[in-house]
Parts: sequence; structure tokens; C-alpha cells
Amino acid sequence: MKKLTAILLAAGITMGGAMADDIVRTAAPGGFPISTVVEVPSDVTTYYLSGAVPPKLEDGTFARTTEEQTVGILNSIKKTLEEQGLTMGDIVKMQVYLVADPDLGKMDFAGFMKGYAQFFGEGAETKVPARSAFEVKGLAFPEWLIEIEVIAAKKK
Repeated sequence: MKKLTAILLAAGITMGGAMADDIVRTAAPGGFPISTVVEVPSDVTTYYLSGAVPPKLEDGTFARTTEEQTVGILNSIKKTLEEQGLTMGDIVKMQVYLVADPDLGKMDFAGFMKGYAQFFGEGAETKVPARSAFEVKGLAFPEWLIEIEVIAAKKK
């Protein structure tokens, strides 16, 4: 009986390691490049990044389009993640705040998606985050068209 208990205990330890929980992502229907659900197990470290805003260009101004500002912000987020040993694929949740583009009179969701698609989805990072996008009245500077917050997670 002791031998059987030892064998079962050893098998359980071996199986437990093989069955370790991973971050599980449920794809959105229709190929839209987001996850509808991301399950993060308890043995994962989470990283909460502050809202990232458009970086200034060399001339001290900000990019004028939502697409350009999105690319600038996502490059900044990528750099911040890399400094922590993370990648864009470690992002599990993204919140996007968009203001009306003065040239369009409304938020430029299509422009955001063009910038986003350079980092996530087909031909880019395939581990896509759960995501929300909101139109807001304004951000801290009138030239900003977008702000992005992310949460990343990685196994310890």
C-alpha cells in the first residue's frame, strides 16, 4: 500500500507540473483581433501600466492623426514592456480612450484599428488582449487624440 501511495503521489506531482495553468485567450468571433475573454491563473504576475499618451515628435509637436498617435503610443508601450522583460504578447487587457478627431468631427476608430493592426492580429502579434475602446470628451492636452492603458501578465 505504501508503494502504491508513493507511485500515485509521484504521478500527481509529475502531472501537476504538466497541467500547470497558462493564460487562456478566447478569440473574438469573425477574426476581429481581440480576445473576448482572457483567463489569468493565480501563478502569474500582473503588470499595470499607466495610461500612455502620444509621444512628442522631433519638432515638439504631436502626430496629427489617430493612426500615427496609436503607433507612437504602442511603440512606447512596447519599449516599457521590454524594460520589464515582457512583450506585446503579454498584454491581457487594453483600454483605449479616443477623442473626436477635429478633421472628422468624431473619434477615428478606423485610424486606431490601422495602427493597432500593426502590432496585433494577422501578420503581427497573434496573442491579442481583451480590449475596450471609449470615446471621451477630452484628454489632458487638446492635441492628444488617444490614450491607451494596458495590463500585462506573465508566468512567474
